[in-house]
Amino acid sequence: MADSQKKKTAARTAGGRGRASDAAAEGFTPEERAAMKERAKEVRASSRRLSREERAAQDEAAVVEKIAEMEGSDRAMAEQVHAIVKASAPELTPRLWYGMPAYARDGKVVCFFQSAAKFNARYATLGFNDAATLDEGTMWPTAFALTGLTPADERRIRDLVVRAVG
Repeated sequence: MADSQKKKTAARTAGGRGRASDAAAEGFTPEERAAMKERAKEVRASSRRLSREERAAQDEAAVVEKIAEMEGSDRAMAEQVHAIVKASAPELTPRLWYGMPAYARDGKVVCFFQSAAKFNARYATLGFNDAATLDEGTMWPTAFALTGLTPADERRIRDLVVRAVG
């Protein structure tokens, strides 16, 4: 390769215009890359032909397994959130979403639980996507930090989930 070509290649790589996979590798944390790989695995698994009942059973088993893999307060909160969502909104189906327990309606994720350990955060998160009907005027919260769950917190989550499914 000529010197001028080597310089162009080096400049392009140094300037962040190298291969797309190089840019992605530099732009995402290891935790984010792991979540994307988990999502790709979930998409592949969902493409398998199963009956609706088989799919629901498989997805719920995957959520329960993911929760069981969590440690300490993350697991305890995830178990509580799972129980609250199932009791409050039985029309939501548990499934994994980017490796997180999530609850969907008509294939669209309404809410999800993100453990603190997932992205090395200091708190877990209960999040709601745009499929949730939590609208309040022109601005409303869509994610809540969780460091523990009191009975009042559980009631609030129950109320939010009920509102989210409309």
